[in-house]
Amino acid sequence: MKVIRDILSVFFRELKLIGEDHSLLLTLLIAPVLYLFFYGSIYSFKEEEKVKLAVVDDDQSSLSRMLTQQINNLQMVDVLLEPSVDKAQHLMYEGVCQGYLYIDKGLEQKVLTLQQGNVVLAVNAGRFLPSSDLIASVTKICLAVSAGVRMQYFEMKGLPEKTSLKEAMPVNLDYRPMFNDRSSYGAFLLPGLLMLILQQTLLLGLAGSVASERMKKNLVNWFSVTNDHIFHGIIGKGLFYFFLFACYALFALTINFSVFHLTLKGNAGTLMFLITLFLLSLIPMAMLIGSFFKSQLLCLQIMAFSSYPFFLITGYSWPFRMLPIFIQVISSLLPTTPFMQAYISVTQQGGTLSDNSATVIHLLGLVLLFSCLCYWRLKYLVIRSREYSILEHKFPVH
Repeated sequence: MKVIRDILSVFFRELKLIGEDHSLLLTLLIAPVLYLFFYGSIYSFKEEEKVKLAVVDDDQSSLSRMLTQQINNLQMVDVLLEPSVDKAQHLMYEGVCQGYLYIDKGLEQKVLTLQQGNVVLAVNAGRFLPSSDLIASVTKICLAVSAGVRMQYFEMKGLPEKTSLKEAMPVNLDYRPMFNDRSSYGAFLLPGLLMLILQQTLLLGLAGSVASERMKKNLVNWFSVTNDHIFHGIIGKGLFYFFLFACYALFALTINFSVFHLTLKGNAGTLMFLITLFLLSLIPMAMLIGSFFKSQLLCLQIMAFSSYPFFLITGYSWPFRMLPIFIQVISSLLPTTPFMQAYISVTQQGGTLSDNSATVIHLLGLVLLFSCLCYWRLKYLVIRSREYSILEHKFPVH
């Protein structure tokens, strides 16, 4: 009972400290919810719509007009008819349109005689989302139109409709995305982004709290609540952050997933178990990081700039196996790396714990590693703080 009472004493002490520290209060109680919706809203529609594409038709044939009409019928494309390539290029350079399609003269005649006909598609790759969607959509339409023309040619030669279809399309592509059903960048990015926001706000808050303890010389006071039981003090402080961010994670998986129309293909219980391990590894890691700072402001500044490096080296935006070996080693020491692998497996692929047993073991190993390092580091700081206090008491500085 005394152990539980000591842990709860540290728990409520942390609650009081956060209430008195406006920077931590803002970071822990407002920033997570605000960022979950703010960053999520950027990709709320997930796919580009009505991307302007200039079309220069020098052929002026029924085939070129049909090709232009079919492209304009796409939901994501808004066609602008332009008289010349120079005009279309100017509009692209000015940002009025995302690219242009040039249909050369004689296209229909070449296609009807089964010669190779070419169209030129130029896109502004400075914005990769609309440019990649444009390339995929226009290519699909061009292939479909050319197949239709070839089919008409074979029918005119007297072949039956089924035979003409086989001759026009000897290989039929059956494209079915296995997990990301709409093949959208937003549906891929948002689930991981939500968890990264929770991770960074937890690191900011908890590391900043430990740095504040050092800055205000309250380390001894922190652990005196538990009669110098370092591990109980760590549990008491960490328990507050665990419950707080477990609630945020549940909020993200229910409210944010619903608002942004994200899918959860796996079991919710499996996902919460993984998030529990993730939080248990992040909490001692945050305390360890914060223990190396004597300034709360400096700690918050450095942790704020760690978001992008963490995101880039965890293998979420770039295949993990393609990273340099030394980056892979560093990345493996971050809880984000195994968690993201298991998290995406469960949310987007319907994976189970048995499918992700290696990442679960990895996370458990990081929980143990950071817990031990955090314990030794804080024990060392407490002993040094007590020795310094004794020396200061014996030899006061005037």
